Amino acid sequence: MRTLLVADMHLSSDTPEINQGFYRYLEHTAQGANALYILGDLFDAWIGDDLLDTPHPLSAVAHEVIQRLRALSDSGTAVYFCHGNRDFLLGERFITECQASLLPDVQEVELEGVPVVLLHGDSLCTQDDAYMAFRQQSRDPEWQAQILALPLEQRMELAKSLRMQSGDANAGKAEAIMDVTHEEVVAVMERFGITTMIHGHTHRPQVHELTVEDVPAKRFVLGDWDAQHGWDIVIDSSEHHPAPALRQFPLNAPPAA
Repeated sequence: MRTLLVADMHLSSDTPEINQGFYRYLEHTAQGANALYILGDLFDAWIGDDLLDTPHPLSAVAHEVIQRLRALSDSGTAVYFCHGNRDFLLGERFITECQASLLPDVQEVELEGVPVVLLHGDSLCTQDDAYMAFRQQSRDPEWQAQILALPLEQRMELAKSLRMQSGDANAGKAEAIMDVTHEEVVAVMERFGITTMIHGHTHRPQVHELTVEDVPAKRFVLGDWDAQHGWDIVIDSSEHHPAPALRQFPLNAPPAA
């Protein structure tokens, strides 16, 4: 059996190539897998599940995503979501309609016999003080309730404004500040007693070797999808020693398994 992990598709009405590539991936790669884990930022922005009741262009994309993920779930592949920094307002309605399960911000799980700690990855970027302050605010249930109480159009403008502010702010930040903090990575792995971590968020696909409590460990970073390529991680239990494998693939020809 196989377990697959993806992150940072950033689907929207402005990303038709990525949208179609993701649908193709669900049909040709995820079909028959034991589980698919989506580790955040499935959408480039999400302003509330009531978007599904409007004629907004993103609503059409979201309904297509729901239909295809529900079909995957119906076929026997378990689907799991983790909130990202762009879609932290994904709610119970969306998750339920996909027939999926929502993970906490950090999740310890065994995948094909491999103990792993999973997360989106933004919580590891502790050197970015401004973002960490926003993250704490945006995860507060009272703040979320206030935002979701705003008219839909107002939320759309807010999401647009936040994306622009984020882009402007990141343009002036040092590269290291926007990456994960090594000490935080080690602290999380030590807390769970696990030597394999998988996350996305940074858009810096890589396999990092490190040491956790004097034991060799690995941190797998998923890449973000673009108009030509996608990224995933596969763990295949049919291998003699199952281990995560990071893969890049063309969107028009995703892996068959």
